[in-house]
Amino acid sequence: MPEHIPERNGEFDGRTALVTGAGQGIGAAVAQLLAALGARVAATDRAQDGIDALAAEWERQQSKRPENERSAGRLEPYVMDVTDRPSVDRVVARAERELGPIDVLVNVAGILRTGPAAELSARDWAETFHVNTDGVFHVSQTVAPLMAARGGGCVITVGSNAAGIPRTGMAAYAASKAAAAMFTKCLGLELAGSGVRCNVVAPGSTDTAMQRALWTDPGARQRVIDGDPSTYRTGIPLGRIAEPTDIADAVAFLASDRARHITLQELYVDGGATLR
Repeated sequence: MPEHIPERNGEFDGRTALVTGAGQGIGAAVAQLLAALGARVAATDRAQDGIDALAAEWERQQSKRPENERSAGRLEPYVMDVTDRPSVDRVVARAERELGPIDVLVNVAGILRTGPAAELSARDWAETFHVNTDGVFHVSQTVAPLMAARGGGCVITVGSNAAGIPRTGMAAYAASKAAAAMFTKCLGLELAGSGVRCNVVAPGSTDTAMQRALWTDPGARQRVIDGDPSTYRTGIPLGRIAEPTDIADAVAFLASDRARHITLQELYVDGGATLR
């Protein structure tokens, strides 16, 4: 579970956020950070165990703090499958009824299927797009019109730096993230006049279960940092793998009033790995 939880500053007091893929990794870090900053957070995932554990950890952390230092935020678990539109519609309606109108949507849910582009199975390709792209479409299309009707809100899609630079063995993932990023920007262009901002955060290698599943030996982590000419990877100039909280901090900034004049942007949080 995320450990970098800031002191209460009230930046999101009174706001409601919905986070997908909150059962682990980046999604869990985003949900906890927004709650710590005062938001009422609907932490969603298709797996009950992860979000229940996250909510329990949130309550445990809050109980350890003096009452005057506890966040005004809440973190509530909601089971939701982003690939199932009826599930999305039900949970969004329930979250708005129980927590209030959604001000911030963070699309994090994603899966990774690796393999050479010429050898990918049709199933792996379809499942990757079903979650990484269709999921962003379903949730954004449900929540964003509600925001627009209220005259404001923020949609942030957590994509990947693989969407902007070719990666060997990651064709389905990279393509699905590129599609999700462009959908988010087009949505933002269409809804800008309604006060809804839409941005993308593009992480590089981040210390999550998804990333660790790619590390098959003790030296794999360092090779990601150093780069690998045989796979055309340049390495990470900052010399470290990101933590989920690094990505969560970028999300929180773009969701805040400090970013009120930022929309249609893609913020790379990859330690310089894509040299852009």
